[in-house]
Amino acid sequence: MKTFDLKGEVRDDFGKKAARAYRSEGLIPCVIYGGHDGENLNFVVKNSDVRNLIYTPEVFLVNLDLGEKKLMGIVKDIQYHPVKDTILHIDFLHVFENAPVVIEIPVRLEGLAAGVRAGGKLSLDIRKLKVKALPSNLPEELVVNVEKLELGKSIQVSELSFDNLEILSAKNAVVCRVQLTRAARGAAAKAQ
Repeated sequence: MKTFDLKGEVRDDFGKKAARAYRSEGLIPCVIYGGHDGENLNFVVKNSDVRNLIYTPEVFLVNLDLGEKKLMGIVKDIQYHPVKDTILHIDFLHVFENAPVVIEIPVRLEGLAAGVRAGGKLSLDIRKLKVKALPSNLPEELVVNVEKLELGKSIQVSELSFDNLEILSAKNAVVCRVQLTRAARGAAAKAQ
């Protein structure tokens, strides 16, 4: 899995007034949960530093450099302003090498489906799957081969399996499907 280096500063001011003051300086209030002793650590990062972490479909393990403390985490939640769409707050989850982590990983389809060659349209219904694995076993993306997918058929979560990770998404959820298009229906109707 890809890593992302992020520098921040530990903060000691809390509350709405302090958060507003940080945001006016171009900083984003953050917190990392799940330390060894259950301790949460509050810090701030520059708005420009998180741009490549947030506005991408990729998932990263984040190496946090908070001065004296060096931590590894993942982005758990992001709060946006309802009108301006600016980032108000970021929640991170502390990650340890020997403890499994639950995270959503992007799905990528591979190959040309048999149903597409027959005139169908391939659609990806679930863009990310929730998985549980050790940080060292987390892939950058989950690759699903669709070459044998026929017209009108679908692939469900229960049909997928990957090494060293457990899929937590609903087993009956459809990951992708090949649908019959109007043009293919029209051609089939004319053939009869």
